[in-house]
Amino acid sequence: MGHSHEHEHGQEREKHWKKYLPASISFILLLTGLALDHFLPDSFFKGYVRLIWYIIAYLPVGFPVLKESAEFILQKDFFNEFTLMSIATIGAFAIGEYPEGVAVMLFYSVGELFQDSAVSKAQKNIKALLDIRPDSASVLRNGAFVTVKPEEVKIGEKIRVKPGERVPLDGILVLSQGSFNTSALTGESKPKRISDGETALAGMINLDNVVEIEVTKTYSDSSLAKILELVQHASSRKAKTELLIRRFARIYTPAVFFLAVALTLLPYFFVADYVFSEWLYRALVFLVISCPCALVISVPLGYFGGIGAASKHGVLFKGANYLDLMTHVNTVVMDKTGTLTHGVFDVQEIHSATGDDKQLLALAAAIESFSNHPIAKAITAYTKDSGQKLEVINVKEIPGHGLEGELDGKTVLAGNVKLLKKYGISYDSAVDEVVDTNVVVAYNNEYIGYITIADKEKEDAADAITQMKELGIRNTIMLSGDKSTITQKLASKLGLTAAYGDLLPEEKVSHIEELKADKTNCIAFVGDGINDAPALALSDVGIAMGGMGSDAAIEVADVIIQTDQPSKIATAIRIAKYTRSIVLQNIVLAISIKLLVLLLGALGIASMWGAVFADVGVALLAILNSVRGLGKKF
Repeated sequence: MGHSHEHEHGQEREKHWKKYLPASISFILLLTGLALDHFLPDSFFKGYVRLIWYIIAYLPVGFPVLKESAEFILQKDFFNEFTLMSIATIGAFAIGEYPEGVAVMLFYSVGELFQDSAVSKAQKNIKALLDIRPDSASVLRNGAFVTVKPEEVKIGEKIRVKPGERVPLDGILVLSQGSFNTSALTGESKPKRISDGETALAGMINLDNVVEIEVTKTYSDSSLAKILELVQHASSRKAKTELLIRRFARIYTPAVFFLAVALTLLPYFFVADYVFSEWLYRALVFLVISCPCALVISVPLGYFGGIGAASKHGVLFKGANYLDLMTHVNTVVMDKTGTLTHGVFDVQEIHSATGDDKQLLALAAAIESFSNHPIAKAITAYTKDSGQKLEVINVKEIPGHGLEGELDGKTVLAGNVKLLKKYGISYDSAVDEVVDTNVVVAYNNEYIGYITIADKEKEDAADAITQMKELGIRNTIMLSGDKSTITQKLASKLGLTAAYGDLLPEEKVSHIEELKADKTNCIAFVGDGINDAPALALSDVGIAMGGMGSDAAIEVADVIIQTDQPSKIATAIRIAKYTRSIVLQNIVLAISIKLLVLLLGALGIASMWGAVFADVGVALLAILNSVRGLGKKF
């Protein structure tokens, strides 16, 4: 393993060395040529010797561009930056300006190297995610653990993960518990405690003891593989501004080319002492300056930087177009359970009508142990260590009401108040005033009390709403399948604009359709469950809680919050707005400097050297500006 790692580093070094070699050779030959021009004015460094010297200096950096240009021309695409560069430099050679011809190509290739390193810096952020790909799994086969590739492990097989190793596949912990570093998936540095029967995800790092995991998903379906795939494809989805710049270059390049031709030939009719080579030189300078490299480079790079910065903050954008869209969002619609709340129910209060809380809990736990409902699970978890166990038999579910069973030949009921009404059992009217979810219990046709259960809001939920309002989000709306009273209570606590409860998935969708009917709304929907997938797909920007969210939600969403924190919605908006400002700065910078130097070039004030510096200088400034966001805290 170590050996192959060293080998990779060696290859990496060799690649670097090869990358900088052509520019280095050209630079040394150009400097030597200029020195010979200066110090040996009347000697052998003239005519063909000088021409051949500069051609040798030109080829290492010029040949790749000439090749690209020829390929484009063969595809009938004549107007592009490569053709402009080729014409400008060959023209410079034709009028005897050899050093300038070499310099144009040299600086262009230096600009490309800078662009490469900027892109690879942004890619490193994203690569850091890719490095969390585990390359092997220790799987139990025929009574022994063998090492195989994660792709070869099947569902249901048992794998073992030692301390310090990454979990290679999604699965459930078996007869073990451990502490895991989840920062690769969620950006959260706090270790997460996972116990027997709970899910561990690929990419988490085991921190303390050896654990065994029963695999529940193949590698290609694991949350990690999905995230990696998204990240790799993110940069291929272009933003509107990017596509606009491409279209702009398509019109701009031929226009510039014909202007250069006009600049060479038209003065013949208007200027008394017309010298062809002088006007050709001006036209070539004009061509070099007008090359749209800086624009074409800096816009995608700005977005790339934005995607990189976001992934560093635990927010994944599936494409640059969503960074653009995110800046227009003015309405954020959120699901309640799992998005604004933890989605984990806890017993809050126990109200016994007889004063015997233990009996109430024991009866509730005995009958609720037959149900898989989150509320039933909350009660059984709460009474797990109480030691008082009752055996209820003949349990049956009454849909929409609750459960009915038998204990010592007497009826046990647990559910909502509709259940008691159905059996004609009178209960304490205080139950109707309770906002939280409650479970009422009756035994032997007598009401014996109720238990309230609530889902806790996430620690940063209120802060998330405040931040969104500060960012100019005019509507913050919550849609929930939970009781309206509970939904309203949470909404007023968090400071939401509106909240709707008792909704079915299709009703959530119709709420979003209503909001979409108002064309001034740009809607982001935030959800985490399978039932949120339709709403995520329908909204302008679908945001999924990716840490513990369902696969369906992550698949459909455009943006994924890996930390499951609602406050990251504001972070995503901030990063999107920052990225947009960087892109606009780059566009204004590139166009304004270009126009100024173009004018100076046409007037004969700017030389080819000035043209080169204007072009490469602007590209470098734009690149440096784009990379700024990568280290920024949002």
